[in-house]
Amino acid sequence: MSTDDGPSEPEEEGLDVTDGDGSVRERLEEETDRAVERFDDGVVDLLSWVLDTETRARIYVYLRQHPDSTSDEVAEGTGLYPSTVREALAELHGEDRVSRRKRESDGAGNNPYEYTAIAPSELVSNIAGDVQSELNTVFNLDDHLGDGGGESTDGADEPVTITVEESEQ
Repeated sequence: MSTDDGPSEPEEEGLDVTDGDGSVRERLEEETDRAVERFDDGVVDLLSWVLDTETRARIYVYLRQHPDSTSDEVAEGTGLYPSTVREALAELHGEDRVSRRKRESDGAGNNPYEYTAIAPSELVSNIAGDVQSELNTVFNLDDHLGDGGGESTDGADEPVTITVEESEQ
């Protein structure tokens, strides 16, 4: 003999909204978080090559997400040591990969610098120039080494030109 204690929850055909491990929404959110983390790690890996170190890449990504941040804010947001962040920011600023300005404050005291990372398109343009210069050096290595005796039949005497154009979207 069965008793009906009241209305049961509606079941959607083919979709179990909850199960023993939690809701479908929670699992989707967890998977999305994992995918974003993997994507962020991939971006950091690529930027590590471009910016020389993972530390500098993490700082660049943080500043793209949080422009006008102080070194202390970057350290807190990235989990890096404050001294490491200050040193890397000084290098990135010296290479024109981040800009900085004094934070305006009404009170007396220290006004820290706020940092903002340059746009990725500018970063790529700068890198293209560096790669172009290095390729020119490699292709003209004989001239740089003073060994002009070999004949070049592949046009290596001509400079390498790399052009980066912005896409129109």
